[in-house]
Amino acid sequence: MAKETGIKAPHTISLIVDNEAGVLARVIGMFSGRGYNIESLTVAEVDKARQRSRVTIVTSGTKMVIEQIKAQLDRIVSVAKVADLTIEGPHISRDLALIKVIGVGDKRVEALRLADVFRARVVDSTTSSFVFELTGAADKIDAFIELMQDLGLVEVARTGAVAVSRGTTALIDD
Repeated sequence: MAKETGIKAPHTISLIVDNEAGVLARVIGMFSGRGYNIESLTVAEVDKARQRSRVTIVTSGTKMVIEQIKAQLDRIVSVAKVADLTIEGPHISRDLALIKVIGVGDKRVEALRLADVFRARVVDSTTSSFVFELTGAADKIDAFIELMQDLGLVEVARTGAVAVSRGTTALIDD
């Protein structure tokens, strides 16, 4: 068997799926059954009337692997639409994180200063802790978390990517 060559690159793949039991298990099962990694996964209902949900998956692979993933996702009966936002044009991708920092004195002041620089919002505050809410690109959130390490970071809860195409292009399920 010839070794596959090519550069592995992250891809943001969005799906429109039927909002029914077992759909997510089938999507995840396709990835795990073939040894593909999911770097990020988000799911939410987006059309109550038609009972449709949107799944956003970030995965990495060579061009050939990404094409295989898309083809296999498209074969799942409950998947109505598959779009690779990475190659279909410009798109906006955002993560959300809740970051808990415990500290007093100078560390507390520095955590607040950095939160302001990163436009993180304080959503909970006590005399010795903060919970910051931060949205943005994954690398922005990574940078903020890294800076909080020395300032008393104790907990991080984070979503995966949510993404939409820019401009007039839309992921519409026909």
